[in-house]
Amino acid sequence: MSADSQVHLSSNENNKRSKSLLPLFPKRDECSHVSCYCEENVWKLCQDISLRFPEELVRCYVVFISNPCRTVPLWKQRAGREEDRLVIWDYHVIFLYSLDCQACLVYDLDSELPFPTFFHKYVTETFRTDQVLKSDFHRFFRVVPAKQFFQQFASDRRHMKRPDGSWIKPPPPYPAISTPNCIFYKERRIQNDYTAIRLESVHETFIVG
Repeated sequence: MSADSQVHLSSNENNKRSKSLLPLFPKRDECSHVSCYCEENVWKLCQDISLRFPEELVRCYVVFISNPCRTVPLWKQRAGREEDRLVIWDYHVIFLYSLDCQACLVYDLDSELPFPTFFHKYVTETFRTDQVLKSDFHRFFRVVPAKQFFQQFASDRRHMKRPDGSWIKPPPPYPAISTPNCIFYKERRIQNDYTAIRLESVHETFIVG
């Protein structure tokens, strides 16, 4: 699949911006995806890149989105029921592919936007702005190099279990992810590190030309 067909831009704009872009992933439906396990879905994307395009992993990032109240509104989500597809998650995780500060693509398996979508379009339609939201709904971000996340992430999925041990949502069919250097434990990162970056800083970090 060409970069042109993936990002759904006009041919003129795409020719200008996609010279260095690689089609990292197949179609969305061909990627590993289990509803409500976004961090594991993204880890699987990192795993795929490490096997097929290992040299590109240094250009990729994993972004955790949450806040102290664990109430983050995201629009254009496939799980949304209203016309604007608004969902309030406790947290969400997405995959970014950034090239020389000239272009950045967002891969969100839970979004109804194209897979991938250029960063500016994704932020505009998914996050909109914090200025019209109550502080309880402001989004905070933790940006982690994909290589580090792939090597150090682990989760025992306890956050998806009820007190009686039953599953809130069915888990993925594969064993819980645990890497040899698993210091990047999902629960600790979400609870302690999500306040590192605000929406404005993410805008400044991933500039699109």
